[in-house]
Amino acid sequence: MYFCRYRREVHKKNGNFAVMEDNGKYKVLFVCLGNICRSPAAQGVMQRLLDDQGLDKEVEVDSAGTYGGHEGQLPDYRMRRHAAMRGYDLTHRSRPVRQPDFATFDMIVAMDDANARDLRRMARTDITHRLVMMGDYLGPGQRHSYVPDPYYGGAEDFELALDLCEDACRNLLAEIKRRLNPGSR
Repeated sequence: MYFCRYRREVHKKNGNFAVMEDNGKYKVLFVCLGNICRSPAAQGVMQRLLDDQGLDKEVEVDSAGTYGGHEGQLPDYRMRRHAAMRGYDLTHRSRPVRQPDFATFDMIVAMDDANARDLRRMARTDITHRLVMMGDYLGPGQRHSYVPDPYYGGAEDFELALDLCEDACRNLLAEIKRRLNPGSR
């Protein structure tokens, strides 16, 4: 098996510094438990927003799970079906969070508190500056403070997870734009 060391560069942009991966993109990792429902949905939603706004050359998204039992699998068929009804094609293959992710990704987005706890436990370094909660980007008026896991629920739970991912991703993208261009508003 071949391992490479991830090289990180600091780029000066608009008089401010932003940490970027060596491909020049700002990298965002969405994380849930099994990487078959919430995080691939968030990845698909964010990718669509990036494509629609022409930011796919500046921002790269991926997703992973804190549990590796579904590695290599497509997202849950129910999530794929509900996402397809909204025009999202979820083709990501599940993968677990790996140690290099903590250095490679500029922002790691946890779907709930348990995911955040697991990520802090898994990381060998302090990830406070990279770790954010998806719920922190939900708009005012949302009755949830996190994205609930729909896996053991029904159709309405998958719809809710997608609603919350769409809402939070719009606000998260605004934050990413601010991080990429801190001098502009």
